[in-house]
Amino acid sequence: MTSLLDLLAASPTLLALGEPTHGESAFLQIRNDTFMSLAEHGYRSIALESDRAAGLIADEFVRGTDAVPLDRALAEGFSHGFGTAPANRDLLLRMREWNAGRPAAERLTFHGFDAPLEIEGAPSPRRYLARVCDFLGLDRSAEIDDLIGDEARWSDTAAIWEPGRSIGRSTDAQRLRVIADDLLTELYLQAPRRPEGWQAVLVHATSAVALLRYHAAAAAPLAQEERFARLAGVRDALMAENLLAIRASEAHRGPTLVFAHNTHLQRHQSTMTMAGTELSWAGAGAIIAALLKDQYALVVGSLGASPTLGIGAPATSTYEGRLQQQTNHPGYVRPSEIGPAERRAHDYRYFPLDQATIDHADAVLHIPTGVDAAVLADRILALPGVEQVVASEANGAPEGAWGDRFFHVGPDRRQPFATIVEHDVPGFDEASQLDRPGVFRLNLDLGRAEFERLFGFPPKAFEDHRHTFDFARLDTLVPHPGYALYGFGSIVMPGPQMLPEVDRLLAIAHARAVDRHQRAARRAADQQG
Repeated sequence: MTSLLDLLAASPTLLALGEPTHGESAFLQIRNDTFMSLAEHGYRSIALESDRAAGLIADEFVRGTDAVPLDRALAEGFSHGFGTAPANRDLLLRMREWNAGRPAAERLTFHGFDAPLEIEGAPSPRRYLARVCDFLGLDRSAEIDDLIGDEARWSDTAAIWEPGRSIGRSTDAQRLRVIADDLLTELYLQAPRRPEGWQAVLVHATSAVALLRYHAAAAAPLAQEERFARLAGVRDALMAENLLAIRASEAHRGPTLVFAHNTHLQRHQSTMTMAGTELSWAGAGAIIAALLKDQYALVVGSLGASPTLGIGAPATSTYEGRLQQQTNHPGYVRPSEIGPAERRAHDYRYFPLDQATIDHADAVLHIPTGVDAAVLADRILALPGVEQVVASEANGAPEGAWGDRFFHVGPDRRQPFATIVEHDVPGFDEASQLDRPGVFRLNLDLGRAEFERLFGFPPKAFEDHRHTFDFARLDTLVPHPGYALYGFGSIVMPGPQMLPEVDRLLAIAHARAVDRHQRAARRAADQQG
């Protein structure tokens, strides 16, 4: 990660790492490696594009408390469904492991920096106001419940497109804004007497205010396109406010890495075309950059192909296509090293690079391709003499294994040198949690010598060490949970940054298979002679 920091002209207090799309795990996997490397350089916090109040739950897990188990941290500690991403599980676990036994000044903190809403709608502030009232010892539940009324009035998604249906400028909503502001004032007044837990309650108080602001913006009597740009801008303004608050709380401990979509982090105006009209607004990054100046640094994400999202390889004439030609592996590039090119066709899945995005960035992270089971299979099939068998009903495989891939050299089908599996085997092989959406595992016949070199013990001693491995972690070579005794290792969802090591291990496993095939052929020839 020193190479990334060397690309930056100054040492920022807030380093932004962007992704051009949601849903491509490669960005999250590289983000994890990046953050843990930055932790070695004094970074002590990370902020994700996720609800800030929900993030308090994830942070409790990171801090090591037993009150919040991992499954709750993932289910309740993220918004927008991001808790289901396998790489976010790994992030929380790696942060928790780092924190174990370290002094408070060196521990890592998890933050969300989004408001508790979507562009298409927002809930009522009820639960946030209730949390503040509970902390302050105030009983205003009847008054608040009466003003909020039916939750459906607030969560109505049609209100985003029809301002007349929004409750945001009603008398009830205006009264709630006054209550929220009064509670915020009272919270500060009680800070000297109630410091324990105060910061967390402040997050809930500001979340209530943020929701009421957003509902008010949704009720603005503007043309649809203008209202949508306004709502996008308000959301980004709330994000910027949260990031500034996070930096204020983390300033004495070290820099912060923030990870989100490029459009939220870029320094220049964000744009979107809607009904033939180009909308423009200041994103959180534009706001932060204006206020923090050179204390804010930006790395924008760029993607070649994503099998998972159905995004094919870019044309060579595009910015992404030019970057594809420079390297086969993920890497950071200086903007000055990227020449003029064409803008890639835009769709809802991917926001392509353009000259303005590059000009306003401090570096570009280009990922040539995401990695799925098919990408790995093509890599294995490129080795000499390799044949693939895909488990199916036609070849008699059990239904639970259909789609799993087995790779062989020669006619012997009893011992594959590599497999790619996407299913748990109940009662035998469930430790990798392969039944999570999109998760797969590469298994490799390493042999006794390479197995022992990698893990520090021979295959026969695996059971004595089983408890030391997290078999569900991504990007990590571990003994195979079921076949380690035979010298097999495995990697769950190896990301593109791991492909060089994957290729090295494949070469070892393939050479072993070729050797077995050649020895079998010699024996057969001897028997015939």
